[in-house]
Amino acid sequence: MMMQAMVDADAVAAEGLVDLYRTHYPSLVRMAALLLHDVGAAEDVTQDAFAKVYLAWDRIREPEKALAYVRSAVLNGARSRMRHLHVVDRHRPEPGRDTQSAEAGAMSGEDHREVIAALRALPTRQRECLALRYYLGLSEAEIAAALGISAGSVKTHTHRGMAALEKTLEAPA
Repeated sequence: MMMQAMVDADAVAAEGLVDLYRTHYPSLVRMAALLLHDVGAAEDVTQDAFAKVYLAWDRIREPEKALAYVRSAVLNGARSRMRHLHVVDRHRPEPGRDTQSAEAGAMSGEDHREVIAALRALPTRQRECLALRYYLGLSEAEIAAALGISAGSVKTHTHRGMAALEKTLEAPA
């Protein structure tokens, strides 16, 4: 009887996680990609987050909050990856002049590049708040829960990030 209960619990965990994965995986990868600037790394971070949630499913007291748990795991994984990349960058030799091919230049619009460059120039917390708010459409409360900060801090970081973007994007080139 005890073994059957464990099997049933595993089946429920797997079913809940599969539904969560199907519904939210693409948006979580996009969020991580926006922070990491690398879709492959974003997919890895998101997969790792789902694996961690699966292993910890029996400790999640409120399964309806599993999305917030996964979102936090993705953000933490992305932050860890960014810290690792910063360390790698500090020890990397100076690259040669970076030139872009004509094809790549033609395929990407100037406006898009300017916005992405301006986002990358923002402090990490502002970039995270803007990505979660305007890219994923999360509420201030959801952002606060995902980042582990207060709703007031979310408002402050979002406002400052938008002001910095506006100033950067309106400045003459």
